[in-house]
Amino acid sequence: MTALDWAILGGYFLVMVGIGLWAKSRVHNVADFFTARGRIPWWLAGISHHMSGYSAVMFVAFAAVAYNYGLAMYIWWALTIGIGVGIGAFVFAARWNRLRSKHGVASPLEYLARRYNIPTQQALAYSGALLKVVDIAAKWVAISILLRGFAGVPIIWGILITGVVTLAYITLGGLWADVLTDFGQFVIQGFAGVAMFIAFLAHLGGVSALWTMWDDLPAGRGDPFSGPYTTTFFLALLFIKTFEYNGGMWNLAQRYMAAPSGSAAKRSALLSSGLWLVWPLILFLPMFAAPLIVPGLANAEQAYVELAKILLPPGVIGLVLAGFFSHTMAMVSSDANVISSVVTRDIAPVLVRAVRNLSERAELTFARVTTFTFVVISMVIAISTEGQGVVLKIVVDLVAATMGPISIPLMLGLLPWFRRSGPTAAIVSWAAGLSVWVLVKWVLEETSQTMVVGVPLVTSLVLYVAIGLLKPERTAERDTLIDSLESDPVAEPKPVTLS
Repeated sequence: MTALDWAILGGYFLVMVGIGLWAKSRVHNVADFFTARGRIPWWLAGISHHMSGYSAVMFVAFAAVAYNYGLAMYIWWALTIGIGVGIGAFVFAARWNRLRSKHGVASPLEYLARRYNIPTQQALAYSGALLKVVDIAAKWVAISILLRGFAGVPIIWGILITGVVTLAYITLGGLWADVLTDFGQFVIQGFAGVAMFIAFLAHLGGVSALWTMWDDLPAGRGDPFSGPYTTTFFLALLFIKTFEYNGGMWNLAQRYMAAPSGSAAKRSALLSSGLWLVWPLILFLPMFAAPLIVPGLANAEQAYVELAKILLPPGVIGLVLAGFFSHTMAMVSSDANVISSVVTRDIAPVLVRAVRNLSERAELTFARVTTFTFVVISMVIAISTEGQGVVLKIVVDLVAATMGPISIPLMLGLLPWFRRSGPTAAIVSWAAGLSVWVLVKWVLEETSQTMVVGVPLVTSLVLYVAIGLLKPERTAERDTLIDSLESDPVAEPKPVTLS
């Protein structure tokens, strides 16, 4: 890296801290800190929703899959998310928003106490929060691996630098800082992604490379399904991503909640869906072509780093690396904010009576302390791994462990078609889903990704529906809550302008 690259990267970090300081002026209570009080413009909420699905893992582990399997990477990853978010635009997005606007909900799990009961809420909160810490630790190491590849910076320093900057702006600015960071990431990624796209086309002889390169690549790289990424795996991922990206991944539910209205949340989801269908192709086409540009890599996880070194001029590499940082920092800050909301609104008030009686100012301070603590713990875990084991396996395994057992009662509880399913259905489906994941992954030592990813989710779904039919626990209060999510309130808050 040149001095210009370092200057661009340093400038990016200063901008992030500046965003945190600016956003701090808009945060007066936990409603501002966690949901921006429903004042995020729909287009900004949609961009934030889209960008919150990225991290440096994509340019490490996913780049390796693109290098080894080609187009199948886009099919099972981006296409499943794009379709799933499109489905969620019509099913889930508006309902998440109405929980905030009609019931004052500031945490995605807050409504579970009314929809089911407190034990159900606590079970989902604890299991999701604990596993999310490990997930984020993996992302810290991923960005540090990229920094080491570009600049030779030791893993521990990469984690510390990224973590400290993230702590500065997310602890101050809450969701506003998070959303604006996502927008900054969108801009940076746009410049860096287009620069890499143009450079790879120029290297391979022009626009015609888009259709001629497939004949030069190893056999099967243009196939939609390849290796372990089969049609069955695609369908399993589509099922999972529909839940994960419409609220099962809690931070993405926040984006819907932060929009001005239910209809605005729907538009946000449609925008995010469209971006998922188009933009990843721009990002990953250079990686599909990487075997022609950097053939014979011993470690395919270095594919994107090696491409950037060959194709990009000084300065642009710094921009690409800033994009990597923004991916990871945006996702981590997003997760930190939502985990803080779960702890502040769902876990702590049950454990400590005094938390229920905190003043508005004290509650905001508590939320900031919780956010700080979550980020620090994830950094400690990341440093302790010494850069080992950050591969696609971690992300996929964690999704398999959490998305089914947690997202099934969380998200289906919003829908009128499942109003018969109550606390028993929720707890049993959660416990059975986690147990089946442990059995499949660690007892049977199943290596099929389709089995590891799909079986826990299907188990939770079947049990949730079946128990609801066999042991209905429908009440008037639950029906009232579910029915209230069918339409927007009469008056909605106006989105604030960013000028």
